[in-house]
Amino acid sequence: MENAGVGDLWLFVEPYGEDYWLKPGEVFTVAPEVEGIDVWFSTAVSQEGITVWLYEDGDPAKVVLEYTVTDADGKRLECGHQRPPEPTGSGAAEPG
Repeated sequence: MENAGVGDLWLFVEPYGEDYWLKPGEVFTVAPEVEGIDVWFSTAVSQEGITVWLYEDGDPAKVVLEYTVTDADGKRLECGHQRPPEPTGSGAAEPG
C-alpha cells in the first residue's frame, strides 16, 4: 500500500493490533511469512488509516497470524515504525 496523501497514515495489522506509520509517498507491503498459501486481505479504511486482516483462502476462520511488513526496499519493519510521539499529558489512545 502507498500513502498518496499529504500527512502520515497508520497501517494497523490485525489480529495483534500492530501499527506502522507511513509518511507521504512511502510504500509498505504486508505479506504472510509462509510462502505458497493463498492469502486474501480484508481492509477497513478511515480518514486516519487502514486496518488489515489476512485470511488464508479467504476464510475468516483462518486468520493468518504470521506476517511481515516491509518497506519499498524490502526492509522488515517492526511494530510502531515511525509512530508519532504521544503529546505530553494527552492520555490519547493509540488507533484501533
